[in-house]
Amino acid sequence: MSVITITPVSTFRTDDPYPFCPGCGHGPILDRLNEAMIKLNLDPAKVVIVSDIGCSGLSDQYFITSAFHGLHGRSTTYATGIKLANPDLEVVVIMGDGGTGIGGTHLVSAARRNVGITVIVMNNLNFGMTGGQHSTTTPEGGITSTTPLGNLEHPLDICATVGVNGAAYVYRGSSFDSDLADRFAAAMAKPGFAVLDIWDLCTAYYVRSNKFTRAGMEDSMRSWGMEPGLLYDRDSVEYSTGYRLAHAALVGTPVMSAHPIPVGYAHSLDRPMSLVVAGSAGGKVRSASRLVALGGIRSGLWAAQRDDYPVTVKSGHSVSELWIAPGEMPLTAVTRPDVLAIISSDGYGKAGPYFAAMNSADLILTIPEHSHLETKARVVVIDPKSAPKRIPKTSMGLVYLSAALAIRNPYPLDALREAAGAGSFAEVNIEAVETGIDLAG
Repeated sequence: MSVITITPVSTFRTDDPYPFCPGCGHGPILDRLNEAMIKLNLDPAKVVIVSDIGCSGLSDQYFITSAFHGLHGRSTTYATGIKLANPDLEVVVIMGDGGTGIGGTHLVSAARRNVGITVIVMNNLNFGMTGGQHSTTTPEGGITSTTPLGNLEHPLDICATVGVNGAAYVYRGSSFDSDLADRFAAAMAKPGFAVLDIWDLCTAYYVRSNKFTRAGMEDSMRSWGMEPGLLYDRDSVEYSTGYRLAHAALVGTPVMSAHPIPVGYAHSLDRPMSLVVAGSAGGKVRSASRLVALGGIRSGLWAAQRDDYPVTVKSGHSVSELWIAPGEMPLTAVTRPDVLAIISSDGYGKAGPYFAAMNSADLILTIPEHSHLETKARVVVIDPKSAPKRIPKTSMGLVYLSAALAIRNPYPLDALREAAGAGSFAEVNIEAVETGIDLAG
């Protein structure tokens, strides 16, 4: 058995100087983090520093570890995903009080789950990068660029919030704490969610506007009912570890049983073919496209589908873009469809860009109401009223797509029939397929 030895590193810091303002506490906090990682003898290749926006978001580039930089307030979420994907990584979040407020729900969720990440909050009581606006931790009465007469809001108690929701290790201190490196090391070594609310001086804004000092900061903690020190240190199961233990018996087995699609037909395509159906939400536009895709797969084709519909789901448009191809291809947007089916006025309202892009080799199937189109494509009007039976709204997409396949014949219609005949809506779907084929003539 081979033994892997980690060679201790003398520093996790790069040679680049910090960009912070003179007197800012961010630099000392990062220096203490560097000391903590050296103390723990961590492997830089197994450390990920996650940051978001703000002065604190500049931090990760000054370390030789891996890093992830993302949206404001979302760093805890990214870190959670990284830790769950690879529990062996040491994941450290560096964020400011601005990001803490913006992503407060993410902090609470990570605390509830007790995810094994360490969050260092550089809490300078205001938005330091963007002009000194008040944040969720600005004290009552605090003067900022957005509260020139004094802040009226009660400040967020970060430690109490995560502590009461299950965090394993919670500490409040300042960038001046002599044992801060040891606190960081203890938090990182603790299994579970750790938060260190580290107050520091924003010399560009908050210090200047509030005559704030080191002594004033430490006195303020107590006067505001936010005692410094180690506030929570509890032993509980870390989430990624607990999750794997709970499901250990399932390791190596499929989460979902496989449902292979048999290939029983031969297609006639020699290049990718794109089909777009533009209709109304609630009309099973996406379901119809999926059945056409499944028919293609049964014929040995690759299929990719992209859908667009409003958040209202049951009102407005519904547009499906479908590619079927003889070889593997990435999912890409359709800009010029080979076939376009317009099955409602909602769909017509979204189909304009397709009309202008199509040429004489392309095909448009449309309802009679929208038969006068400014396009070079071949236009075929299919009147649903000419069908022997009334076509329900929920079958229109499949009717028109079946008509398109009957005209273009990219793969055998029996493959589509088989796809439509599977499932609880088999009878309705088969009827729609046959109606479309008949209307195509």
